[in-house]
Amino acid sequence: MPEEHFFITGGMGCIGAWVIRNLVQSEVPVTVFDLSNDMHRLELIMSKDEIDQVRFVQGDLTRTETVTQALAESGATHAIHLAALQVPFCKANPPLGAAVNVVGTVNMFEAIKAAGIGQLVFASSVAVYGRKDEYNTVLLPHDAPLRPHTHYGVFKQANEGTARIYWEDDGIASIGLRPYTIYGPGRDQGMTSTPTAAMLAAAKGETYHISFGGCNGFQYADDIAKIFIQAARTPFRGADVFNIKGSVAHVSDVVKAIEAAEPTAIGRITFEEKPLVFPEGQEDDVLREVLGEIPDTPLTEGVAKTITHFKEALADGRLQ
Repeated sequence: MPEEHFFITGGMGCIGAWVIRNLVQSEVPVTVFDLSNDMHRLELIMSKDEIDQVRFVQGDLTRTETVTQALAESGATHAIHLAALQVPFCKANPPLGAAVNVVGTVNMFEAIKAAGIGQLVFASSVAVYGRKDEYNTVLLPHDAPLRPHTHYGVFKQANEGTARIYWEDDGIASIGLRPYTIYGPGRDQGMTSTPTAAMLAAAKGETYHISFGGCNGFQYADDIAKIFIQAARTPFRGADVFNIKGSVAHVSDVVKAIEAAEPTAIGRITFEEKPLVFPEGQEDDVLREVLGEIPDTPLTEGVAKTITHFKEALADGRLQ
């Protein structure tokens, strides 16, 4: 068996940074392909020596030849596709969102095909689903119908369809994963990033108002990264997309977890009463059938770890 080598797109994002951290700490070679060279998330969770072990390729995901060449030259054995523009950016510029999120995913499949790699793991999203009032279950099952109401959700649904066609036409297997509200160090943008911003505010001794309420599936960033890696290492036939459940909890439970981890935050972290339009959470029993046991950090533990990390980063200058 050849030595593992992972090719990661979107490595400068939150999930990407945690994927890189886990691989480097396991002494697995990593090539990162990203248009950005902003390493602030990597620097938040990795040492300089760890970052120096990573090979970085700056390139445009919307250019087929660029992606294909980068993957071929990396010598990668596994690929995880995370690069995407999030909901607000797709709403502000739908053509660019489609170019990055849809064409970029097609380009990754083309690169996989050219490189002879038989499987791709990619990030989908809970945004492929509709409003909670469009379903008759609280937690969405694996086969719940897709009814996206944002450009971002439509683009992610297109990617799921693209994956199916590459399996049918070219025999390229794929596993897509649908996270919900990811939290943890490095989660600093996107419509569901404000719970993490509240954890940072608590570490700083500041007040903060979380931008939504209601129940959500909360998932610790390190868990999500480990699940992506686990999926990439799991031989799979076909093209399927799986929900990730995490901790289904009310935003008030997040506030309680923050206050438990940082008692000085009591009374200083509040939240908007209006919930997100998405369903309250997802079932992930089918994912567990495919991958087996997966990381699942309890909410209170994940929040405590996040606040502790932020305090350490504030103390040593990684965060201002």
